[in-house]
Amino acid sequence: MACGPVARARATLNGLGLRWKIAALLAAGCAVVAVAIGLLIHHARLDQISSGARSGAIAQLVRVRQLYELTGQVDQADTDAGVDDPQVPAPLRRAALAGQRTTYLDMTSDDPCVWAARPVGDNPRHVLSVREPLHEQADDMAEFDRQLLVSGAVVVGLAALGGAGLSSRLSRELRTAAAIARRISQGDLDARIDHPRAPGARHGKDEVAELATAVDTMAASLQQRLEAEQCFTADVAHELRTPLTGLHTAAELLPPSRPTELVRDRVRALRTLTEDLLEVARLDAEVEKPDLGVHRLGPLVESIAERAGGSAAGFTAVGAESAYDTFVRTDARRLERIVTNLVGNARKHGDDPVEVRVDGVEVTVRDHGPGFPGHLLDDGPRRFQTGARERGQGTGLGLTIACGQAQVIGARVEFSNAADGGAVAVVRLPRA
Repeated sequence: MACGPVARARATLNGLGLRWKIAALLAAGCAVVAVAIGLLIHHARLDQISSGARSGAIAQLVRVRQLYELTGQVDQADTDAGVDDPQVPAPLRRAALAGQRTTYLDMTSDDPCVWAARPVGDNPRHVLSVREPLHEQADDMAEFDRQLLVSGAVVVGLAALGGAGLSSRLSRELRTAAAIARRISQGDLDARIDHPRAPGARHGKDEVAELATAVDTMAASLQQRLEAEQCFTADVAHELRTPLTGLHTAAELLPPSRPTELVRDRVRALRTLTEDLLEVARLDAEVEKPDLGVHRLGPLVESIAERAGGSAAGFTAVGAESAYDTFVRTDARRLERIVTNLVGNARKHGDDPVEVRVDGVEVTVRDHGPGFPGHLLDDGPRRFQTGARERGQGTGLGLTIACGQAQVIGARVEFSNAADGGAVAVVRLPRA
């Protein structure tokens, strides 16, 4: 139970932004310093008042004693002096009876005062005392403490505001760096922080500038590597295209036989791979321009599903009437490429039946196989990576192209696994 408030305070502090954390820590530090200085000043002022009060009481006691020794009595006009006064504090009485001249200060009671006492007479010994009220000094001390509290609160408030102001630039620069890093992670490799203060001797040691420079350097290096990879992919595909055309022509001239069919099948597979590589290269270069138009989604997807190797029986329109009346703004050719790749992936790596379903502006392709592997669900499709062994072999380009074409037409492809088994791919299209 004792850790509850500490845990809540830590959770509250962790929930604050960097700007307010710095402001809170600076204010707390200033508060500790202000309290320490305030206590020192308070005790110094209290010692000053106490010393003056004690000195005044001793001087009054000396005057009263001189008068008592001359007359044997206390001045009746001095009501704060007396012999064996019953109101004398017990510690002061004991010290006086022990032969000491001392004082007693009381600043905390409702009637603040200072006492001074000394012994007089020998047998029996009496206590001569004087009492001086300290109401004015106590009021001055209270006012002094109030001024200390107000001054301390003002200092802490100014420290908090100053900390928030000084840390606002740091917080803003870090937020900018985080936003740029997110853009880079989303594929915008041209994004740069471009910090105005480059790290070096001219600006001293600026950690934020060093971070910004490191992120920009990382983005530039990553961009160069990706561009080199894209250029290599495009060059390889272009270089293979010409000899493959000749190889295809030569395969067609071979006499009919089983080996000829095998050769022709491999040539077709190699040509398909080359065309896929060229398409990936164009998508990476972001040179593809969609031919957008308004289409009824139901009839469009039904015809695509039939051409993709399915049939009308494998196509389902949820709420058939409304599905056929749903209009989307899309590129029909690219949408066919997306759905064909998804259906082909389901037929190649999944199990029958393969279902194509239209619901509103969503097109769902589902198989009843082992489902997508975990890394694909977490990170999305990767070229030349097919995932789980039970889903078969392939180049991994089909889903990559589907996602790339979806981005071109403003759609989104989401991958998941059905609860009862099977891979599910959903294409969400923009409504017209």
